Amino acid sequence: MHELSIAQSLLAIIEDEMTKHGKETLLTVKVRHGRLSAIVPEALETAFEVLTIDSRLAGAKLEMEETPVVLRCRACGREFSPEGDSAFAPCPGCGEELGHTVLSGRELYIEYLELE
Repeated sequence: MHELSIAQSLLAIIEDEMTKHGKETLLTVKVRHGRLSAIVPEALETAFEVLTIDSRLAGAKLEMEETPVVLRCRACGREFSPEGDSAFAPCPGCGEELGHTVLSGRELYIEYLELE
């Protein structure tokens, strides 16, 4: 379950930001993850909750938002979102199946922190 190591990394970033800004309490953290990032949201939420028990981050709310896959066709340049979780999809404009550029869908980042 790689979500545990991702949660540990997120918490390290959060702790650094809290120290940098002189804040003691984390209320909310919003994480944006791409559909191709192989994140299981429920597993990340569980790992976050387990890792924050008995810490100053206990009770913080983890919000997650998924970013859809957007591809650009290498042949005609059309941008499109394929169905499902794959970057391998025919272009709806010209039918080209391979070599598309992934414009979004692989992200994994903290969008914002709400601190006190």
